[in-house]
Amino acid sequence: MSSDMAESAQDYIDYPDKQKQLYKRTLIVVVISQIFGGAGLAAGITVGALLAEEMLGTSAFAGVPAALFTLGSAGAALAVGRLSNRFGRRMGLATGFITGGLGALGVVLAAVINSVILLFTSLLIYGAGTATNLQARYAGTDLATSKQRGSAVSIAMFSTTFGAVAGPNLVDVMGNFASSIGVPELAGPFILSATAFILAGLFLFTFLRPDPFIVALKINANKEKLKASQAENENLINKKGIMIGAIIMVVTQIVMLAIMTMTPVHMEDHGHSLRAIGLVIGFHIAAMYLPSPLTGILVDKYGRKTMAVASGATLLLSGIVAAFGPGDSLLFMNIALILLGLGWNFGLISGTSLIVDSTEPSTRAKTQGTVDVFIALGGATGGGMSGMVVAGTSFETMSIIGGILSLLLIPLVIRTLGSKVIKTSHNA
Repeated sequence: MSSDMAESAQDYIDYPDKQKQLYKRTLIVVVISQIFGGAGLAAGITVGALLAEEMLGTSAFAGVPAALFTLGSAGAALAVGRLSNRFGRRMGLATGFITGGLGALGVVLAAVINSVILLFTSLLIYGAGTATNLQARYAGTDLATSKQRGSAVSIAMFSTTFGAVAGPNLVDVMGNFASSIGVPELAGPFILSATAFILAGLFLFTFLRPDPFIVALKINANKEKLKASQAENENLINKKGIMIGAIIMVVTQIVMLAIMTMTPVHMEDHGHSLRAIGLVIGFHIAAMYLPSPLTGILVDKYGRKTMAVASGATLLLSGIVAAFGPGDSLLFMNIALILLGLGWNFGLISGTSLIVDSTEPSTRAKTQGTVDVFIALGGATGGGMSGMVVAGTSFETMSIIGGILSLLLIPLVIRTLGSKVIKTSHNA
Protein backbone atom coordinates (compact mmCIF):
# COMPACT_ATOMS: atom_id res chain seq x y z
CA MET A 1 0.00 0.00 0.00
CA SER A 2 1.31 3.48 -0.83
CA SER A 3 2.26 5.99 1.88
CA ASP A 4 -0.43 8.37 0.58
CA MET A 5 -3.07 5.69 0.97
CA ALA A 6 -1.80 4.82 4.46
CA GLU A 7 -1.95 8.47 5.53
CA SER A 8 -5.43 8.85 4.06
CA ALA A 9 -6.63 5.77 5.96
CA GLN A 10 -4.98 7.00 9.16
CA ASP A 11 -7.11 10.16 9.05
CA TYR A 12 -10.26 8.08 9.66
CA ILE A 13 -9.09 6.11 12.70
CA ASP A 14 -9.76 8.60 15.47
CA TYR A 15 -12.88 10.18 14.00
CA PRO A 16 -16.04 8.02 14.19
CA ASP A 17 -18.03 10.61 12.23
CA LYS A 18 -15.55 10.41 9.33
CA GLN A 19 -15.78 6.60 9.45
CA LYS A 20 -19.57 6.82 9.12
CA GLN A 21 -19.25 9.24 6.22
CA LEU A 22 -16.81 6.92 4.46
CA TYR A 23 -19.12 3.95 5.09
CA LYS A 24 -22.01 5.81 3.41
CA ARG A 25 -19.81 7.02 0.56
CA THR A 26 -18.49 3.50 -0.02
CA LEU A 27 -22.04 2.17 -0.26
CA ILE A 28 -22.91 4.81 -2.88
CA VAL A 29 -19.87 3.90 -5.00
CA VAL A 30 -20.63 0.17 -4.69
CA VAL A 31 -24.29 0.77 -5.58
CA ILE A 32 -23.41 2.58 -8.83
CA SER A 33 -20.80 0.00 -9.83
CA GLN A 34 -23.24 -2.82 -9.13
CA ILE A 35 -25.81 -1.31 -11.49
CA PHE A 36 -23.25 -1.67 -14.29
CA GLY A 37 -22.12 -5.06 -13.00
CA GLY A 38 -25.68 -6.35 -12.90
CA ALA A 39 -26.17 -5.49 -16.56
CA GLY A 40 -23.02 -7.46 -17.32
CA LEU A 41 -24.57 -10.62 -15.89
CA ALA A 42 -27.40 -10.61 -18.42
CA ALA A 43 -25.70 -12.29 -21.36
CA GLY A 44 -24.35 -15.39 -19.67
CA ILE A 45 -27.59 -16.04 -17.81
CA THR A 46 -30.06 -15.32 -20.59
CA VAL A 47 -28.49 -16.51 -23.84
CA GLY A 48 -25.34 -18.43 -22.86
CA ALA A 49 -27.05 -21.81 -23.07
CA LEU A 50 -28.85 -20.90 -26.30
CA LEU A 51 -25.62 -19.69 -27.94
CA ALA A 52 -23.85 -22.94 -27.05
CA GLU A 53 -26.80 -24.98 -28.32
CA GLU A 54 -26.71 -23.08 -31.62
CA MET A 55 -22.96 -23.43 -32.09
CA LEU A 56 -22.72 -27.07 -30.94
CA GLY A 57 -25.95 -28.28 -32.50
CA THR A 58 -27.15 -30.12 -29.37
CA SER A 59 -28.83 -29.25 -26.07
CA ALA A 60 -26.86 -31.90 -24.14
CA PHE A 61 -24.06 -29.39 -23.62
CA ALA A 62 -26.27 -26.34 -23.12
CA GLY A 63 -25.16 -26.23 -19.49
CA VAL A 64 -21.50 -25.90 -20.47
CA PRO A 65 -21.48 -22.07 -20.72
CA ALA A 66 -22.84 -21.71 -17.19
CA ALA A 67 -20.30 -24.28 -16.00
CA LEU A 68 -17.46 -22.46 -17.75
CA PHE A 69 -18.21 -18.93 -16.61
CA THR A 70 -18.87 -20.12 -13.05
CA LEU A 71 -15.66 -22.18 -13.17
CA GLY A 72 -13.85 -19.10 -14.42
CA SER A 73 -15.43 -17.14 -11.61
CA ALA A 74 -13.92 -19.62 -9.13
CA GLY A 75 -10.38 -18.74 -10.15
CA ALA A 76 -11.30 -15.07 -10.37
CA ALA A 77 -12.85 -15.11 -6.89
CA LEU A 78 -9.58 -16.39 -5.46
CA ALA A 79 -7.56 -13.82 -7.40
CA VAL A 80 -9.86 -10.92 -6.54
CA GLY A 81 -9.86 -11.95 -2.87
CA ARG A 82 -6.06 -12.11 -2.76
CA LEU A 83 -5.66 -8.82 -4.63
CA SER A 84 -8.15 -7.15 -2.30
CA ASN A 85 -6.43 -8.53 0.79
CA ARG A 86 -3.07 -7.20 -0.40
CA PHE A 87 -3.93 -4.00 -2.25
CA GLY A 88 -7.49 -3.19 -1.15
CA ARG A 89 -10.98 -3.60 -2.61
CA ARG A 90 -10.42 -0.91 -5.24
CA MET A 91 -7.66 -2.74 -7.07
CA GLY A 92 -9.20 -6.19 -6.69
CA LEU A 93 -12.69 -5.27 -7.87
CA ALA A 94 -11.57 -3.02 -10.73
CA THR A 95 -9.26 -5.72 -12.10
CA GLY A 96 -11.96 -8.38 -11.88
CA PHE A 97 -14.63 -6.35 -13.68
CA ILE A 98 -12.35 -5.23 -16.52
CA THR A 99 -11.12 -8.81 -17.03
CA GLY A 100 -14.73 -10.00 -17.25
CA GLY A 101 -15.45 -7.33 -19.86
CA LEU A 102 -12.57 -8.56 -22.01
CA GLY A 103 -13.96 -12.09 -21.74
CA ALA A 104 -17.36 -10.90 -22.99
CA LEU A 105 -15.67 -9.32 -26.02
CA GLY A 106 -14.00 -12.67 -26.65
CA VAL A 107 -17.41 -14.40 -26.69
CA VAL A 108 -18.63 -11.94 -29.34
CA LEU A 109 -15.56 -12.62 -31.49
CA ALA A 110 -16.02 -16.39 -31.03
CA ALA A 111 -19.60 -16.14 -32.32
CA VAL A 112 -18.48 -14.08 -35.33
CA ILE A 113 -15.79 -16.56 -36.40
CA ASN A 114 -17.78 -19.60 -35.14
CA SER A 115 -14.96 -20.84 -32.91
CA VAL A 116 -16.11 -23.13 -30.10
CA ILE A 117 -12.62 -23.18 -28.55
CA LEU A 118 -12.52 -19.38 -28.35
CA LEU A 119 -16.09 -19.39 -27.01
CA PHE A 120 -15.21 -21.72 -24.15
CA THR A 121 -11.98 -19.86 -23.35
CA SER A 122 -13.72 -16.50 -23.38
CA LEU A 123 -16.54 -17.77 -21.13
CA LEU A 124 -13.92 -18.72 -18.54
CA ILE A 125 -12.55 -15.17 -18.64
CA TYR A 126 -16.07 -13.69 -18.65
CA GLY A 127 -16.55 -15.47 -15.32
CA ALA A 128 -14.25 -12.88 -13.71
CA GLY A 129 -17.05 -10.34 -14.09
CA THR A 130 -19.64 -12.53 -12.40
CA ALA A 131 -17.22 -13.33 -9.55
CA THR A 132 -16.40 -9.66 -9.04
CA ASN A 133 -20.06 -8.68 -9.08
CA LEU A 134 -20.58 -11.16 -6.24
CA GLN A 135 -17.44 -10.07 -4.34
CA ALA A 136 -18.43 -6.41 -4.46
CA ARG A 137 -21.11 -7.16 -1.85
CA TYR A 138 -18.33 -7.46 0.74
CA ALA A 139 -16.96 -3.96 0.13
CA GLY A 140 -19.94 -2.38 1.83
CA THR A 141 -19.41 -4.47 4.97
CA ASP A 142 -15.80 -3.44 5.64
CA LEU A 143 -16.81 -0.47 7.80
CA ALA A 144 -20.20 -1.81 8.94
CA THR A 145 -20.96 -2.76 12.53
CA SER A 146 -22.28 -6.24 13.35
CA LYS A 147 -25.85 -4.84 13.31
CA GLN A 148 -25.37 -3.29 9.87
CA ARG A 149 -23.80 -6.16 7.95
CA GLY A 150 -26.92 -7.83 6.64
CA SER A 151 -28.24 -4.47 5.49
CA ALA A 152 -24.89 -3.50 3.94
CA VAL A 153 -24.82 -6.70 1.89
CA SER A 154 -28.44 -6.22 0.89
CA ILE A 155 -27.89 -2.65 -0.34
CA ALA A 156 -25.10 -3.80 -2.66
CA MET A 157 -27.22 -6.67 -3.95
CA PHE A 158 -30.33 -4.51 -4.36
CA SER A 159 -28.48 -2.09 -6.61
CA THR A 160 -27.54 -4.99 -8.90
CA THR A 161 -31.26 -5.33 -9.66
CA PHE A 162 -31.43 -2.30 -11.93
CA GLY A 163 -28.80 -3.54 -14.36
CA ALA A 164 -29.56 -7.23 -13.97
CA VAL A 165 -33.25 -6.83 -14.75
CA ALA A 166 -32.69 -4.40 -17.60
CA GLY A 167 -30.14 -6.73 -19.23
CA PRO A 168 -32.40 -9.70 -20.06
CA ASN A 169 -35.10 -7.32 -21.29
CA LEU A 170 -32.60 -5.82 -23.73
CA VAL A 171 -31.93 -9.22 -25.33
CA ASP A 172 -34.06 -8.39 -28.37
CA VAL A 173 -32.61 -4.89 -28.68
CA MET A 174 -29.02 -6.09 -28.42
CA GLY A 175 -29.77 -9.00 -30.76
CA ASN A 176 -31.09 -6.60 -33.39
CA PHE A 177 -28.10 -4.31 -32.89
CA ALA A 178 -25.71 -7.25 -33.25
CA SER A 179 -27.42 -8.36 -36.46
CA SER A 180 -27.15 -4.84 -37.87
CA ILE A 181 -23.36 -4.88 -37.50
CA GLY A 182 -22.88 -8.43 -38.75
CA VAL A 183 -22.66 -10.19 -35.39
CA PRO A 184 -24.81 -13.29 -34.62
CA GLU A 185 -27.99 -12.30 -32.79
CA LEU A 186 -27.34 -14.37 -29.66
CA ALA A 187 -23.95 -12.70 -29.18
CA GLY A 188 -25.58 -9.28 -28.94
CA PRO A 189 -26.13 -9.33 -25.15
CA PHE A 190 -22.41 -10.02 -24.65
CA ILE A 191 -21.68 -6.63 -26.24
CA LEU A 192 -23.74 -5.10 -23.44
CA SER A 193 -21.89 -7.23 -20.88
CA ALA A 194 -18.47 -6.10 -22.11
CA THR A 195 -19.43 -2.43 -21.91
CA ALA A 196 -21.10 -2.76 -18.51
CA PHE A 197 -18.29 -4.73 -16.83
CA ILE A 198 -15.56 -2.40 -18.10
CA LEU A 199 -17.50 0.69 -16.97
CA ALA A 200 -18.00 -0.87 -13.52
CA GLY A 201 -14.27 -1.53 -13.18
CA LEU A 202 -13.26 1.96 -14.26
CA PHE A 203 -15.80 3.55 -11.92
CA LEU A 204 -14.55 1.61 -8.89
CA PHE A 205 -10.92 2.32 -9.73
CA THR A 206 -11.67 6.04 -9.95
CA PHE A 207 -14.00 6.59 -6.99
CA LEU A 208 -13.39 3.91 -4.33
CA ARG A 209 -10.99 6.14 -2.39
CA PRO A 210 -9.90 5.89 0.34
CA ASP A 211 -10.17 2.14 0.21
CA PRO A 212 -12.66 0.88 2.86
CA PHE A 213 -10.79 -2.38 3.40
CA ILE A 214 -7.50 -0.62 4.13
CA VAL A 215 -9.24 1.82 6.47
CA ALA A 216 -10.89 -1.11 8.28
CA LEU A 217 -7.48 -2.76 8.73
CA LYS A 218 -6.08 0.43 10.23
CA ILE A 219 -9.02 0.79 12.61
CA ASN A 220 -8.74 -2.81 13.73
CA ALA A 221 -4.98 -2.49 14.32
CA ASN A 222 -5.63 0.32 16.78
CA LYS A 223 -8.10 -1.62 18.90
CA GLU A 224 -7.15 -3.41 22.07
CA LYS A 225 -6.41 -7.10 21.62
CA LEU A 226 -8.82 -9.60 23.14
CA LYS A 227 -7.71 -11.89 25.95
CA ALA A 228 -6.15 -15.12 24.78
CA SER A 229 -8.88 -17.33 26.24
CA GLN A 230 -11.63 -15.23 24.70
CA ALA A 231 -9.87 -15.23 21.33
CA GLU A 232 -9.50 -19.02 21.42
CA ASN A 233 -13.19 -19.49 22.20
CA GLU A 234 -14.22 -17.05 19.44
CA ASN A 235 -11.92 -18.81 16.98
CA LEU A 236 -13.85 -22.05 17.50
CA ILE A 237 -17.18 -20.29 16.96
CA ASN A 238 -15.84 -18.45 13.93
CA LYS A 239 -14.69 -21.64 12.20
CA LYS A 240 -18.21 -23.01 12.57
CA GLY A 241 -19.63 -19.76 11.18
CA ILE A 242 -17.36 -19.84 8.13
CA MET A 243 -18.18 -23.49 7.44
CA ILE A 244 -21.97 -23.19 7.66
CA GLY A 245 -22.01 -19.84 5.85
CA ALA A 246 -20.07 -21.40 2.98
CA ILE A 247 -22.32 -24.48 2.81
CA ILE A 248 -25.47 -22.32 2.69
CA MET A 249 -24.15 -20.27 -0.21
CA VAL A 250 -22.71 -23.25 -2.13
CA VAL A 251 -25.94 -25.26 -1.98
CA THR A 252 -28.13 -22.31 -2.97
CA GLN A 253 -25.76 -21.55 -5.87
CA ILE A 254 -25.84 -25.15 -7.14
CA VAL A 255 -29.63 -25.35 -7.08
CA MET A 256 -30.20 -21.87 -8.50
CA LEU A 257 -27.77 -22.26 -11.42
CA ALA A 258 -28.91 -25.77 -12.31
CA ILE A 259 -32.58 -24.83 -12.67
CA MET A 260 -31.94 -21.37 -14.11
CA THR A 261 -29.48 -22.62 -16.74
CA MET A 262 -31.90 -25.11 -18.27
CA THR A 263 -35.02 -22.95 -18.03
CA PRO A 264 -34.38 -21.13 -21.36
CA VAL A 265 -33.84 -24.48 -23.12
CA HIS A 266 -36.93 -25.99 -21.44
CA MET A 267 -39.02 -22.97 -22.43
CA GLU A 268 -37.75 -22.98 -26.02
CA ASP A 269 -38.67 -26.67 -26.29
CA HIS A 270 -42.22 -25.72 -25.27
CA GLY A 271 -42.51 -23.02 -27.93
CA HIS A 272 -41.78 -19.89 -25.89
CA SER A 273 -40.25 -16.93 -27.73
CA LEU A 274 -36.90 -15.32 -26.92
CA ARG A 275 -38.84 -12.34 -25.57
CA ALA A 276 -40.79 -14.61 -23.17
CA ILE A 277 -37.57 -16.28 -22.04
CA GLY A 278 -36.00 -12.87 -21.38
CA LEU A 279 -39.08 -11.88 -19.38
CA VAL A 280 -38.88 -14.96 -17.14
CA ILE A 281 -35.15 -14.54 -16.58
CA GLY A 282 -35.72 -10.84 -15.88
CA PHE A 283 -38.28 -11.65 -13.17
CA HIS A 284 -35.91 -14.29 -11.80
CA ILE A 285 -33.03 -11.85 -11.52
CA ALA A 286 -35.34 -9.26 -9.96
CA ALA A 287 -36.23 -11.83 -7.29
CA MET A 288 -32.53 -12.52 -6.75
CA TYR A 289 -31.72 -8.91 -5.93
CA LEU A 290 -34.83 -6.72 -5.49
CA PRO A 291 -35.91 -8.09 -2.06
CA SER A 292 -32.39 -7.54 -0.67
CA PRO A 293 -33.14 -4.50 1.56
CA LEU A 294 -35.94 -6.38 3.32
CA THR A 295 -33.85 -9.56 3.51
CA GLY A 296 -30.97 -7.61 5.06
CA ILE A 297 -33.25 -6.20 7.74
CA LEU A 298 -34.67 -9.66 8.49
CA VAL A 299 -31.17 -11.18 8.67
CA ASP A 300 -30.01 -8.51 11.14
CA LYS A 301 -33.23 -8.62 13.19
CA TYR A 302 -34.18 -12.31 13.28
CA GLY A 303 -30.81 -13.92 12.72
CA ARG A 304 -28.76 -15.67 10.09
CA LYS A 305 -30.14 -19.11 10.95
CA THR A 306 -33.79 -18.16 10.47
CA MET A 307 -33.21 -16.77 6.98
CA ALA A 308 -30.99 -19.70 5.97
CA VAL A 309 -33.86 -22.07 6.84
CA ALA A 310 -36.22 -19.84 4.85
CA SER A 311 -33.82 -20.17 1.91
CA GLY A 312 -34.00 -23.98 1.95
CA ALA A 313 -37.80 -23.96 2.16
CA THR A 314 -38.21 -21.44 -0.66
CA LEU A 315 -35.85 -23.29 -3.00
CA LEU A 316 -37.71 -26.54 -2.28
CA LEU A 317 -40.98 -24.87 -3.28
CA SER A 318 -39.35 -23.54 -6.45
CA GLY A 319 -38.23 -27.03 -7.44
CA ILE A 320 -41.73 -28.39 -6.90
CA VAL A 321 -43.38 -25.66 -9.01
CA ALA A 322 -40.79 -26.05 -11.80
CA ALA A 323 -41.27 -29.82 -11.82
CA PHE A 324 -45.05 -30.00 -11.75
CA GLY A 325 -46.03 -26.74 -13.48
CA PRO A 326 -46.93 -27.00 -17.20
CA GLY A 327 -43.88 -26.24 -19.35
CA ASP A 328 -45.98 -24.24 -21.79
CA SER A 329 -47.31 -21.98 -19.02
CA LEU A 330 -45.52 -18.64 -18.80
CA LEU A 331 -47.18 -18.03 -15.41
CA PHE A 332 -45.82 -21.20 -13.80
CA MET A 333 -42.36 -20.61 -15.25
CA ASN A 334 -42.37 -17.13 -13.75
CA ILE A 335 -43.52 -18.37 -10.33
CA ALA A 336 -40.87 -21.10 -10.25
CA LEU A 337 -38.05 -18.75 -11.26
CA ILE A 338 -39.17 -15.98 -8.89
CA LEU A 339 -39.13 -18.45 -5.99
CA LEU A 340 -35.73 -19.68 -7.17
CA GLY A 341 -34.31 -16.16 -7.09
CA LEU A 342 -35.87 -15.39 -3.72
CA GLY A 343 -34.47 -18.54 -2.12
CA TRP A 344 -31.02 -17.72 -3.48
CA ASN A 345 -31.32 -14.18 -2.08
CA PHE A 346 -32.13 -15.46 1.42
CA GLY A 347 -29.22 -17.91 1.30
CA LEU A 348 -26.62 -15.51 -0.05
CA ILE A 349 -27.33 -12.68 2.40
CA SER A 350 -27.56 -14.91 5.47
CA GLY A 351 -24.45 -16.86 4.43
CA THR A 352 -22.47 -13.72 3.61
CA SER A 353 -23.36 -12.19 6.98
CA LEU A 354 -22.12 -15.33 8.74
CA ILE A 355 -18.81 -15.14 6.86
CA VAL A 356 -18.29 -11.46 7.74
CA ASP A 357 -19.26 -12.12 11.38
CA SER A 358 -16.75 -14.95 11.58
CA THR A 359 -13.59 -13.39 10.10
CA GLU A 360 -10.90 -11.03 11.35
CA PRO A 361 -10.29 -7.92 9.21
CA SER A 362 -6.68 -8.92 8.55
CA THR A 363 -7.69 -12.10 6.70
CA ARG A 364 -11.27 -11.25 5.78
CA ALA A 365 -10.89 -10.51 2.06
CA LYS A 366 -8.74 -13.60 1.48
CA THR A 367 -11.23 -15.83 3.34
CA GLN A 368 -14.14 -14.28 1.45
CA GLY A 369 -12.38 -14.94 -1.85
CA THR A 370 -11.73 -18.55 -0.88
CA VAL A 371 -15.36 -19.10 0.10
CA ASP A 372 -16.49 -17.59 -3.20
CA VAL A 373 -14.26 -20.10 -5.01
CA PHE A 374 -16.34 -22.91 -3.54
CA ILE A 375 -19.53 -21.04 -4.42
CA ALA A 376 -18.34 -20.72 -8.01
CA LEU A 377 -17.27 -24.37 -8.19
CA GLY A 378 -20.68 -25.36 -6.85
CA GLY A 379 -22.33 -23.22 -9.49
CA ALA A 380 -20.11 -24.72 -12.19
CA THR A 381 -21.14 -28.20 -11.08
CA GLY A 382 -24.81 -27.28 -11.04
CA GLY A 383 -24.70 -25.52 -14.39
CA GLY A 384 -22.53 -28.12 -16.09
CA MET A 385 -24.42 -31.18 -14.87
CA SER A 386 -27.86 -29.65 -15.48
CA GLY A 387 -27.74 -30.18 -19.25
CA MET A 388 -26.62 -33.78 -18.86
CA VAL A 389 -29.26 -34.54 -16.22
CA VAL A 390 -32.00 -33.04 -18.38
CA ALA A 391 -30.74 -34.86 -21.48
CA GLY A 392 -30.66 -38.17 -19.55
CA THR A 393 -33.91 -37.68 -17.65
CA SER A 394 -35.97 -34.49 -17.81
CA PHE A 395 -36.14 -30.88 -16.64
CA GLU A 396 -38.78 -31.97 -14.13
CA THR A 397 -36.50 -34.60 -12.58
CA MET A 398 -33.64 -32.12 -12.28
CA SER A 399 -35.94 -29.63 -10.55
CA ILE A 400 -37.04 -32.23 -7.99
CA ILE A 401 -33.40 -33.14 -7.29
CA GLY A 402 -32.66 -29.44 -6.71
CA GLY A 403 -35.60 -29.14 -4.33
CA ILE A 404 -34.50 -32.14 -2.28
CA LEU A 405 -30.93 -30.82 -2.06
CA SER A 406 -32.31 -27.50 -0.76
CA LEU A 407 -34.42 -29.32 1.82
CA LEU A 408 -31.26 -30.84 3.33
CA LEU A 409 -30.09 -27.34 4.27
CA ILE A 410 -32.77 -27.00 6.93
CA PRO A 411 -31.69 -29.74 9.41
CA LEU A 412 -28.02 -28.96 8.73
CA VAL A 413 -28.41 -25.28 9.63
CA ILE A 414 -30.58 -25.98 12.69
CA ARG A 415 -28.23 -28.64 14.02
CA THR A 416 -25.00 -26.74 13.34
CA LEU A 417 -26.02 -23.32 14.59
CA GLY A 418 -28.39 -24.56 17.28
CA SER A 419 -30.19 -21.77 19.04
CA LYS A 420 -27.19 -19.43 18.94
CA VAL A 421 -26.68 -16.59 16.54
CA ILE A 422 -23.00 -16.19 15.75
CA LYS A 423 -21.82 -12.76 16.75
CA THR A 424 -18.33 -11.43 17.26
CA SER A 425 -16.79 -8.23 18.47
CA HIS A 426 -15.24 -7.51 15.06
CA ASN A 427 -17.04 -4.26 14.27
CA ALA A 428 -14.62 -3.22 11.56
